[in-house]
Amino acid sequence: MSGATGRTRSALRLEWRFRLALYGVFALLVVTGAAWLAADRLKDAPFDDVARELWQQAAAWLLMIHGGCAMVTLMLLGALIPVHAMRAWRARRNRMTGTAMASVNAALIATGFGLYYFGSETLRPLASVAHIALGFVLPLLIVVHVLTGLRSRGSAGSKVGR
Repeated sequence: MSGATGRTRSALRLEWRFRLALYGVFALLVVTGAAWLAADRLKDAPFDDVARELWQQAAAWLLMIHGGCAMVTLMLLGALIPVHAMRAWRARRNRMTGTAMASVNAALIATGFGLYYFGSETLRPLASVAHIALGFVLPLLIVVHVLTGLRSRGSAGSKVGR
């Protein structure tokens, strides 16, 4: 496939607007998740009542924005499967980090669901720890996945048939 510049473009490379949407929503998820974590800890700090209330409100807003971003992410991940993941799988490209990406995202979805719906005092804290840990792992995994994919583009022709 040729772009406007005449360069050959990988069929697996995402269209720039879709890529921008994915990177943007993942960045918002990481930022709002990390900021919520800080605000949630600070709302119980030994401040005056006004400061505690401010941190409580900040935590609530951050969690609401985080949840909204998660819903957008679910739609984008659903769109990503046929236009990227399935094509890459059939092309035998970047399978290891792609599988890791799918697995971590599935675990984040499951633990996010658990945080919202688990009533168990045993399961909810486990879901929380897992969700936070995976949330901090995901940005690193995205970078590794993208870099691995870019590196494999140059050698894709030599891997066909393996």
